[in-house]
Parts: sequence; C-alpha cells; structure tokens
Amino acid sequence: MSDFTIDEITIPATLDAADAQDFVRSLEVARAVEELGYGTPDLGYEPAEELPHFQNPHEPHRVLVARLDGDIVACATYETRSGEGADTAWILVEVLPEHRERGIGTALADAIETLAAGEGRTKVLVYTPIRDVEGPRLPSPTGFGSISITPDVTFLQARGYSLEQVERLSRLSLPVDDLDGRLRAAIRRSGGDYALHFWSAATPERWRADLASLGTRMSTDAPTAGLEEPEDTWTVDRIIESDERDARSPRIRLTAVVEHLPTGRLVGFTILSVAPEPARAVDQYATLVLREHRGHALGMLMKLANLDHLARVAPGHPSVLTFNAEENRHMLDVNEAIGFVGIANESAWRKDL
Repeated sequence: MSDFTIDEITIPATLDAADAQDFVRSLEVARAVEELGYGTPDLGYEPAEELPHFQNPHEPHRVLVARLDGDIVACATYETRSGEGADTAWILVEVLPEHRERGIGTALADAIETLAAGEGRTKVLVYTPIRDVEGPRLPSPTGFGSISITPDVTFLQARGYSLEQVERLSRLSLPVDDLDGRLRAAIRRSGGDYALHFWSAATPERWRADLASLGTRMSTDAPTAGLEEPEDTWTVDRIIESDERDARSPRIRLTAVVEHLPTGRLVGFTILSVAPEPARAVDQYATLVLREHRGHALGMLMKLANLDHLARVAPGHPSVLTFNAEENRHMLDVNEAIGFVGIANESAWRKDL
C-alpha cells in the first residue's frame, strides 16, 4: 500500500482565503524543482505574482498534489484552453528530489493524463528543464539543440512522450553597454516607415485590436516544431480582461510595439515582466514581428527600446531572462547581438492520448 495520497487542490480567490495554503505550498514545490532543473532561482515567481495566471478563464488550470505525512511533496499542473474544440492540454509533474523513486511521479502522471483524457483532450504537451550532465545526449528532431539523457528524459520516454523541440534559456546582464547609441542605430536601420510606442500596465484603447491580432499571430507564427501548438485566439475583450488580471499582480508589464506608419497598424510587440524588487531578474516573453514586415531589424529595435524603457521606469534589475526555440536562429542572433548568453535548456514533449 502506498504511503502517499493524491488529491486536487483549490485555486483560491485570494491568498488570504482559507484554502490558499495548499496552493502556496504547491508553488513552493514547483519552484524548488524548477530551480534545480534550470540551475537558477531567477525564474521563480511569488504566489501573488502566480495567482492571476492560474485564475485566467481563457487558460483554465487545475492542480493535483501528492501528500506524504500530510505535507505536499509533489504537484502536477494542468492547463488547457477554453471553448469548443480545445484538444490540447499542457501538463507538468514535479516531485521534490528527496521523494523520488517511490512511485509518486508515476501516480501523478497517471492521474493528470486521465484528467486530460476525461476532458476530451487528445494531445498533451510538456515543457520541462533538463539539467546538463556528462554522458549521452538526445538530439532535437528539429536538428537544432540537444539534451542530456537524464532520469527525467527516460521517465517521459517510457510514458510514450516524444521530444519535439529544445528551447534555450538565455540571460542578459544589465545594464547594457551603450544602450542609447545602439538604440539610435536600430532606429536609423529600421527606416522612416516605423515608429515605436510604449506603455506599462493597461493597453491603450487605440492599440487593443492590433495587439489582439498580434497575440493570435504569436500562437501561429512562433516555431513549435512537431508540437503543433493550437491557435490561441485573442480579442479586444480578452486584452481588457488580461490587463485587469495583470493589475492584481505586483509585477509591472512593460510593452514596446512598432507601428507601420503608412497603415497605422501595429506590426510587432515585445513584453517585459518586471518583479517589484530591483534585486530580481526581469522576464522577457512574447516577442513577435509579423512575417510581412521582417527584414527591417524590428525585433532588435523593439528589444533595445524596451530595455531602454525598463531602465527609465524600473532601473536597477540585474538581468533579463528569455526563452527561444533553438531553431529560431534569427531571434537567437538578435539576442546574442544584444548580449544574451545561453544558461540552460528546456525540452518540449508531446504525447497523443
């Protein structure tokens, strides 16, 4: 008979709620496991920063936990999309190292896959760090990147998951040398047809429809290899709801966009998520330039511009972290030219149910 139990916890309305303790503990477990995998604590979010994400009705979340002697020692997160025809679930099982090799991970994986199948999902995706160690490696089927063959890898393979993509976690140390000069050069290179705009917090009404279109294109234009990530449709209402949720987080969201002046439409965007404490790293995500406007160095322009935006409104942070698919050579070239350095791998896996 097993000495652990598995149950589903409630995602609380607030962190002051009576049922919030289990949620907070599950985040502590996940953060500890991810810190070991990525080799840095800098990706960790605090519970008040995580809760709005778990409350997103467009990306419904559920959390299962394993308890040993009453304490949560492992968790499994489940995320999907709302609406008819949503066939994909994103899952992750995380077990504290000192409690592995006793069947907890297998039991949680069984439970979370059963949950996905029961909700009609036909495909599950897993994004997880794989620590680099000496020994054999598994190449990405994209031909770009590889990962060490660790117990985590053999666990996923034994359960029928296939590696589809390797992503690189990169770090940029701040401040950036000669940022003003490099930004001026990027503005000159982009030409007179493009203009930068910035905001923190809520999206200006003028740009909501364009940003919704860019958000949808982000889900279809970014390279996802054999994962076949589904289209994620954004609307003006969803932009407004997202802004309202973000306002409940202590983090600041800094957005830089590029307008194509002849049409008056946005053709690119990038976002920095900034922790409230200056000693913590900044998270960069969701950088996109529409295909029809590539070739004008707009990715470089927006990234440099938003770093300048960061230096003006929230100075003092030590670094910026970002993820990119290894086959996304163009964006990696941009990042490396700015000064980003790879520090860890993330692996992306697929299983058809």
